[in-house]
Amino acid sequence: MGEQRMERLIDAARKIRGVKVLELNSAPVGGGVAEMLLSSVPFLNQLGIDDEWKVIRGSRPFYEATKGIHSLLQGRGGAFSSEMERVYFETLKENVDANVIDYDPDIVLVHDPQPLGLSPNLHEKETKRGRWLWRCHIDMDEETLGMNPDLERFVNYWIEHYDGAIVSAAHYVICRWPFPKFIIPPFIDPLSEKNRELSQTEINEVLERHGTDPNIPIITQVGRFDPWKGLMRTVDTYRIAKKRTQCQLVLAGGLAADDPEGEAILAELRCQVQEDPDIHILCLPPTASLEINALQRASQVVMQPSIKEGFGLTVTEALWKRKPVIASQVGGLQLQLRDADYGYFYNGPQDAADKIVYLLTHPKAAELLGRRGSDYVRDHFLLPDRVADYLKAIVTIMETKLDPESIISFHSWHKLDKRR
Repeated sequence: MGEQRMERLIDAARKIRGVKVLELNSAPVGGGVAEMLLSSVPFLNQLGIDDEWKVIRGSRPFYEATKGIHSLLQGRGGAFSSEMERVYFETLKENVDANVIDYDPDIVLVHDPQPLGLSPNLHEKETKRGRWLWRCHIDMDEETLGMNPDLERFVNYWIEHYDGAIVSAAHYVICRWPFPKFIIPPFIDPLSEKNRELSQTEINEVLERHGTDPNIPIITQVGRFDPWKGLMRTVDTYRIAKKRTQCQLVLAGGLAADDPEGEAILAELRCQVQEDPDIHILCLPPTASLEINALQRASQVVMQPSIKEGFGLTVTEALWKRKPVIASQVGGLQLQLRDADYGYFYNGPQDAADKIVYLLTHPKAAELLGRRGSDYVRDHFLLPDRVADYLKAIVTIMETKLDPESIISFHSWHKLDKRR
């Protein structure tokens, strides 16, 4: 990464050494938030920052309610019910009563909607001393939020006690929120088990274990079994491409404790593709980082035709591994790809199949796209740079009296966001 970028990180850490940071989310494994925290928390502690990570407790009804809230925030139709609100409030109250936060941090980073309501609860107990930041990772914008007045009222009720918010891109900024907003994109850890370099032997062992033929080109999609991920879009694209060239499809995903829809999506997907032996559906445990790494590295094309996507770390991972990607032009995905430069935007199954056939029959073109994509990730989405942004945000919120309308970015990536 170079000495200058590492010195920026070390300098930011030096300014808040000794500060107590608490990170709160809803799942210890599974999904991009947990994955980032698994790398960033020990990394921050090695930099001399007391960073603790805690996971809130919830029942299945709570996760059903929060998944419903998540979907509504991303624009899915439907009503925000009083029952959802009741389950949400009672579960977070139980977490407060169980002392999920048993010390007084200087900074609290609350990740996504599930633990959002902890701050007002703690206000009631008069234990809030430090600064609270909400880190929103989902594909939510001002227009979508305003379409559902009951949901907007619910979110505003909980968020009004916060001192700031962090979003992944400029078009996620909710301007009317009465505190500073920071733009910091997510990141991958290039030295983690999921992203480290692998030998060909390691890759082949994973392919053999899952019945995938290394001699047949592989199209892969990685991610949760989730209705937003566009899995059937990938299946339809593969079926068209297979009529023109030899290929196989790997759909590698997992289930998470805070996502109760996953099992139904997985069952429906298996039902849809059961007659094709060249479609491999892999339901992997959250610890299967090596398998995901090997499958991505073995692939000729990686797909992510999501309907909504807050960012899409699987795209970042694939680009880092020098793989061309076909992804939807939505959410954070549209800022990770440049059409025909690092990959292609998804414009329906026929167009995507044409792109796949082209990439499989023009390996040098695919290699060039992959190399450009890896360079782009190195410049924008690696852990040390983005952790430095988090540290600078903490320094700013602790030491500077900011205008509530402030929108702050420490990196030029937000300039690519043409929607803002």
